[in-house]
Amino acid sequence: MRKNIAIVFALLLISAAGFAQVPTSGNIYVGYALDHGNTGLTDNGTLNGWEASVEGKVVPHLGIVADVSQTYGTLTNQVIAFPFGVDEHNQVTSYLVGPRVSFGAGKFRPFVHVLIGAAHLHESVSGVGFVNAETDFADALGGGLDYHLIPRVSWRLQLDDLQTHFHGVREDDTRFTTGLALHF
Repeated sequence: MRKNIAIVFALLLISAAGFAQVPTSGNIYVGYALDHGNTGLTDNGTLNGWEASVEGKVVPHLGIVADVSQTYGTLTNQVIAFPFGVDEHNQVTSYLVGPRVSFGAGKFRPFVHVLIGAAHLHESVSGVGFVNAETDFADALGGGLDYHLIPRVSWRLQLDDLQTHFHGVREDDTRFTTGLALHF
């Protein structure tokens, strides 16, 4: 837990230092996240949670993004030793940062980004005492669309290919998020 807090604090500190150099605009985003794909020991599953990000513009169409998300859920895993299936509790937290390119088109603001950082997996299996936690490299390639609702507030739809490397295996997850972005 302390490691997660330290990572979030470092990302926010780096972001704040970068934003202090740029007198232009940016946004803060908070929303619901749905992560579908490889999750821990299971081959396929869906986790629900949240995502938050802050973006500061470097120049009018280019910004730097700091992104934190956490998804969690219980998946039924068929394991040879337990043919009846076991419940696997997963929690995946990602800490990513990178460039975002965007432009305005009326009420719409499409964007694309490339984010890199780390992801932390905590998994446990009910009834058998299995607990595993690991932190590995992660990256996300994706983008989305902000729709202007009222002054300084937009509704965001975002889709990313979130790639992790838990258990030494490359895992590609599809992460969909939606929520509100406050522009400043």
